[in-house]
Amino acid sequence: MQLIREIDALRDAVATLRQEGGGVALVPTMGALHAGHMALVAEAKRHAAHVVVSIFVNPTQFGPNEDLAAYPRREASDSRMLEEAGCELLWTPAVEVMYPEGYATTVSMAGVSEGLCGASRPGHFDGVATVVAKLFNQVRPDVALFGEKDYQQLAVIRRMTRDLDLPVEVIGVPTQRDADGLALSSRNIYLSDEERVAARALPRALGEAARAILEGVDIDEALATARGKLAAAGFDPIDYVQLCDAETLQPLSSLSRPSRLLAAARLGRTRLIDNLPVVPAHS
Repeated sequence: MQLIREIDALRDAVATLRQEGGGVALVPTMGALHAGHMALVAEAKRHAAHVVVSIFVNPTQFGPNEDLAAYPRREASDSRMLEEAGCELLWTPAVEVMYPEGYATTVSMAGVSEGLCGASRPGHFDGVATVVAKLFNQVRPDVALFGEKDYQQLAVIRRMTRDLDLPVEVIGVPTQRDADGLALSSRNIYLSDEERVAARALPRALGEAARAILEGVDIDEALATARGKLAAAGFDPIDYVQLCDAETLQPLSSLSRPSRLLAAARLGRTRLIDNLPVVPAHS
């Protein structure tokens, strides 16, 4: 596996891969890799002959009081995992390479970026869209893979790719979970042992709410019950528990089309997010 830190070297390496044929897949990450990321790499190998993974902790998607400095960085172990998984190229630029002196351009998002996490993290999705647009232009992949755990991020990237006519197929990969149901996340390492046990309440409350909605329970009632269960487990604050249109992320008051049940809440110093599909039988 090649480890590359400069754009000219990246372009040369990708050009060499393309000469071999079979297409190029990109898996963008911020590192601290786990089985969820490896599932993205495995899926990427099913869509293209060559897999490129990027590791870049993107400062423009962190707010002033968020965990940029503390975010886990484990390049050596990440590299070993990727090489064992069959990744051919690891693109890991420095901040100065991604945002050189004088950098002044941002991709500004509206619509799908405005509610949910966008409401509590102003500017976050502009940072996501900007860095992903840059990664797409740098690597020029045929396909790019993102986890459904960050469902709003996936919706933002799909919208940005369509709006800017970028020639990349964006593929969502189902959320990978531990045996107890908690969605895999690099930030799970922040949880204490007691918090890790309490965190199980998040996927459990969402699953129970999704089943209730499918059984015809009033949506507001089901969401309120889920919020109560999260509060009882120690989550505070609860940013949102919301049923949304699966594509537009507009809040729904009735289950008439494919939907997504999404939640974000803080447990101690860790902000956890999760989501589940809710699809009516007639869809």
